[in-house]
Amino acid sequence: MVRLYRVERDGKSAYVAERQGTWRLVDGDIFGAFREGAEIDPEGLTFLTPIAPSKIVCVGLNYKDHAAEQQKPLPEEPVLFIKPSTAVIGPDQPIQLPAWAGRVDHEAELGVVIGRTAFQVRAGRASDYILGLTAVNDVTARDLQKKDGHYTRCKGFDTFAPIGPCIAVGLEGRDLQVRGYVNGDLRQDSRTRELIFTIPELVEFISAVMTLLPGDIISTGTPSGIGPIRPGDQVTIHVEGVGALTNPVVAREP
Repeated sequence: MVRLYRVERDGKSAYVAERQGTWRLVDGDIFGAFREGAEIDPEGLTFLTPIAPSKIVCVGLNYKDHAAEQQKPLPEEPVLFIKPSTAVIGPDQPIQLPAWAGRVDHEAELGVVIGRTAFQVRAGRASDYILGLTAVNDVTARDLQKKDGHYTRCKGFDTFAPIGPCIAVGLEGRDLQVRGYVNGDLRQDSRTRELIFTIPELVEFISAVMTLLPGDIISTGTPSGIGPIRPGDQVTIHVEGVGALTNPVVAREP
């Protein structure tokens, strides 16, 4: 397995690969042919969003315990919604909370990064279209979700889609631990084996509806334990094998 990070280096963005503690510059296209080049020191690098998706396709109620937490029946098929690209931020960038939006929650999730254009892909071939895995925080304005009865506004605010810190290539997603922390306190803790709809099933279902482009992300759902975040908090989403995605929480400027 190799972890791909997008960093700022000499005023430009570049990819670096980390493998067993050794960091190297990436030569080539991460969506095509690439290789690990010269070794570098990661000290002092600024880590950026690992990818710039055209969309994040999210799956609601995809853990049994979360459905129970929300007092909703298990879905018969995946419940989909989309976060816009403008919601995306990277590691250490602040989640900005509009004061008028009411309660805002963290949601720890495993993200699947699409590696090549996918349309009508069968589940058995899903892995051919996946570049790797990442961590996602599906930040949600819970009061607005209840008010609106749908997901567009409550999940679409700028900064409501932290992703990162990397793309883990070659990592198997069937049984990974997914955790969410607020100020170091563990709030969410589950494993992807508890998903109602598996990653291959999600690729098949979603690609039957829409074309998935290289860099797009499928956010596979959140386990129980969601809860409010407030200005001054620090939220960490940890996915086994991917690492920790940490973001401070601030008040959005009026």
